Amino acid sequence: MIHTFKTAALSAVLALGLTGAASAQDLKFFTIGTGGTSFTYYPVGGVIANAISRPPGSRECGEGGSCGVEGLIASAVSSRGSVDNINAIVSGLRDSGFAQSDVAYWAYTGTGTMEGEPPAEDLRTIAALFEEHIHLVALADSGIDSVADLKGKRVSLDEPGSGTYVDANLILEAGGLSQADITVEALKGSDAANALRNGQIDAFFAVAGYPTGAVVELASATDIKIVPIDGDVSAKLTDAYGFFAASEIPEGTYEGVAGAGTISVGAQWFTSAKADDDLIYEITKALWNEQSRVLLDVGHAKGSSITLETALNGVGVPLHAGAERFYREVGILK
Repeated sequence: MIHTFKTAALSAVLALGLTGAASAQDLKFFTIGTGGTSFTYYPVGGVIANAISRPPGSRECGEGGSCGVEGLIASAVSSRGSVDNINAIVSGLRDSGFAQSDVAYWAYTGTGTMEGEPPAEDLRTIAALFEEHIHLVALADSGIDSVADLKGKRVSLDEPGSGTYVDANLILEAGGLSQADITVEALKGSDAANALRNGQIDAFFAVAGYPTGAVVELASATDIKIVPIDGDVSAKLTDAYGFFAASEIPEGTYEGVAGAGTISVGAQWFTSAKADDDLIYEITKALWNEQSRVLLDVGHAKGSSITLETALNGVGVPLHAGAERFYREVGILK
């Protein structure tokens, strides 16, 4: 598939009438592992890929052209989520990817939910992006008003390999439950939303920046609720894990849905220590230029919260050397 993408991209360049200066050797490809297409990672990844790309033949930056990295074609790739993206980075399958800060730290150190696994020692951070909120979604008349009410219910925890799956199991444990107490389903995004709407499941978990597409569409089609993850459950999680914070999904985020207390975690962008220092420097620089700011602000509801000022918030995995160089140059890192 990568070969096909490269061939198509090269054909497009040649079709623009470019000569030897824009040859195949001038093209650089960079993949960004995201998540399911109906959640937040994928559209945000598309915006960032667009921001950092500058194919050969593009008009000059400031003259209507891209202000990305010269000769770079970046692409957002749908994936199963945080764990999948980290594994793909470590194995060399993808150049970079998004992941929850908790999942990434545990993978890097071989601790927490990744205890017993080889530490992902080559994992490196490019930037912290935005806050994600854990959604526990049920029908409005389901009678599910807390994590404890999931007992005996059919619940989607998302796919193994996703950050949602990791966090959903931690939430069940904090609520005094385990997978043995529920009927487990492994549905993602719109599949989980459709299953809830059609009565095939009773609730589903999703970790995403709000508003997330799958829940927006579901709320417009049927009456739902965001089940609170608060009280003792919230306290146990935030006390045990420094990456979790008590937060809230505000009323009105989803049509006709009341607000609810929940847990949040940071979404961050990672790459490999083996990635070229100069390339990651240029990518980081392109992410934070003025044109990228415009693209982020209009490209997705979460884009405005992706800022240079918060680029190092909650970072628990070392910065890539190229990214570190940029942050030192602009004074964000002393």
